[in-house]
Amino acid sequence: CTLMLMSTPLNRRSFLHHALLAGGSMALPLQAFASRVREAGGRVPVADGYGPLGPAADETTGLPLLFLPAGFRYLSFGWTGDVMDDEGRTPGAHDGMAAFDVGNDRALLIRNHELGPGRAFGRGATYDAAASGGTTTLEFDQRAGKWLGARASLAGTIRNCAGGPTPWASWLTCEETVLEAGPDQTLKRPHGYVFEVPLAGSATAEPLEALGRFVHEAIAIDPATGIVYETEDARRAGFYRFLPSTRGDLARGGRLEMLAVAGKPQFDTRTGVRTGAVLPVAWVPIEHPNRAHEAAGVVGGGVFAQGLAHGAATFARLEGASAGAGKIVFTATSGGETEMGQVWEYDPARDVLRLIYESPGKDVLNMPDNVCLSPRGGLVICEDGTENPSIHGLTRGGELFRFARNNVVLNGERGGIAGDFRASETAGATFSPDGRWLFFNVQSPGFTVAVTGPWETGLL
Repeated sequence: CTLMLMSTPLNRRSFLHHALLAGGSMALPLQAFASRVREAGGRVPVADGYGPLGPAADETTGLPLLFLPAGFRYLSFGWTGDVMDDEGRTPGAHDGMAAFDVGNDRALLIRNHELGPGRAFGRGATYDAAASGGTTTLEFDQRAGKWLGARASLAGTIRNCAGGPTPWASWLTCEETVLEAGPDQTLKRPHGYVFEVPLAGSATAEPLEALGRFVHEAIAIDPATGIVYETEDARRAGFYRFLPSTRGDLARGGRLEMLAVAGKPQFDTRTGVRTGAVLPVAWVPIEHPNRAHEAAGVVGGGVFAQGLAHGAATFARLEGASAGAGKIVFTATSGGETEMGQVWEYDPARDVLRLIYESPGKDVLNMPDNVCLSPRGGLVICEDGTENPSIHGLTRGGELFRFARNNVVLNGERGGIAGDFRASETAGATFSPDGRWLFFNVQSPGFTVAVTGPWETGLL
């Protein structure tokens, strides 16, 4: 999930203004949450949110695909297999996403597809014809509440999981893999990169190699500095930053570094850190950002191993990331004593890391993944657990609640798809530029929803 962009074409002054306004309320719920957890002796405060959840009919299919609070409604669109405007079929495995304002009450969504080796989809820019992942771009009418169309915007990549928007109005999509090309693979080119996708037209389909080759997940850019922060989804993962040589032009290269805890070489953040703890940060160099670790582990002098050799810190499966109020918030999906997840905050101005939240168990929060900020100050958290994944809200007062729950069971009503998909993860949550619609994906069978309702009456 990502921080929404507020204007297009985005000038830098406008982006900074809106990002700081939105981000100013982001720190409040997180700080309050950590405080409330400490006051409660580690117990997590839980709110009613918008009230109890109940089955809600999709306005597109008529099926009860979601559980939502009373008063909220939604429509689904962009299903796997749907014909797009360029006559191609919509790929599956919907994941990370961002919303952009293109004027006239229209929003553009750029959506990832977390697919592996196979045949590239679409007719546009293609990196590797033997890879089936990539991105699609969708248009939505915010005033009418209507989906308008879709097209392919990048093809030939693998496991496009998350990513992040840029201050210059584009989407950075990340490959969650380091698969190689070679005689034993069907792939024609190496993978494990970040690609930039513009709002108009197709991507160049050329990797941003200087941002590193590793099991990428999400990206968050500090608009004040242009520094790119990157998460890595591995059992032993790093948190990285990329300092571009030219702000706003990542293709010109720059310097990749990995976070370390100052004075504590190879510090392991996965367990034993108290909620609210503040850790001083140092950054160590990655001399060879294009050297991937071996697919089966983290040996062989790859990016993670280089950082670890310099004393970098270890995290547990870093996934979602978002920027606001001068802070970078990111999730460790399997971090913590229960391995059910942590939420971290990095403060670039103070160069400190703070543990905001640690899940006490899967019945409270089952592996936090994508995160995004509500225009009204709450934090939206996508759940990656395997038991009825939900969308959670975190209030300004530090209370956690469920806002939506997956209820997808199909018997061929949509494109002949049949099965029980209630264990499929939710992903890519992002608000529309006007703040009225919350978009997110159900990864399998693969579709996007737009949810609206009485936001002002509740906690998001």
